[in-house]
Amino acid sequence: MSYLAPSEFATKMVDAGEEKIFMSTKDTLIRAFMAGAILALAAVFAITVAMKSGSPILGACLFPVGFIMLYLMKFDLLTGVFTLVPLALIDKRPGCNMQQLLRNWGLVFCGNLAGALTVAVMISFILTYGYNTDGGALAAKVSTIGESRTVGYAAHGIDGWLTIFIRGMLCNWMVSMGVVGAMISTSATGKMAAMWMPIMLFFFMGFEHSIVNMFLFPFSMIMGGDFTVMDYIIWNELPTALGNLVGGFLFVALPLYYTHVRQDAKRTLGGGAGSMTAPADKAK
Repeated sequence: MSYLAPSEFATKMVDAGEEKIFMSTKDTLIRAFMAGAILALAAVFAITVAMKSGSPILGACLFPVGFIMLYLMKFDLLTGVFTLVPLALIDKRPGCNMQQLLRNWGLVFCGNLAGALTVAVMISFILTYGYNTDGGALAAKVSTIGESRTVGYAAHGIDGWLTIFIRGMLCNWMVSMGVVGAMISTSATGKMAAMWMPIMLFFFMGFEHSIVNMFLFPFSMIMGGDFTVMDYIIWNELPTALGNLVGGFLFVALPLYYTHVRQDAKRTLGGGAGSMTAPADKAK
């Protein structure tokens, strides 16, 4: 597996954030579009498997294939740049500032949304034979998901909004663990294993992922889901995206950065003459 300790790959996280800031507009949009499209296909795949097998855990076990594909191709999700790009600012990399950060986030958001919407239209078209039939069980299932996770949250008012916000935090805690976890290995199999576990967890637990939702909710509306665009934005996408931002940054980026990149010197024990110090590393 060629394991790398966090102290070895933590700086790579900062490097990755800096690289994304300086990436061209064309490359950023293309990579974001492909990431949104592939993740949307993975969501369709996982929901279909869960429905046909009657086993939600099986769908969750297979969903990570989409995340793995897009990561290995170096495509970008908004959830990933939420975690990595701010580190370039915190580390004071030259040319990295808030304007450039917001530019990157905006481009990735637009690319992810375009990719997810493209797949939503394509899948809705093939399920309905060009919108001539009702779409079947899959369309009905996704419509129910869309309604329950918009107007269903709205029914609980501010508590519903906070619920989805926290679900978004928990989601990107796990997704970002997959992003940085892939850095612990230099082999493809090692990267896949490290990504698989946290992605499977977030999907099975029903946490909220802003890019997955960019597919699910437009698809649900096309298939007849009884909610509006504003319902989707206010009661799902907005709190989910904010939760994704806070979760990835607060629970993954900052802890790894401040304990592995900005690690403090080892403490000393006692004081004065003969005081004890942390033992030196043994000679190799």
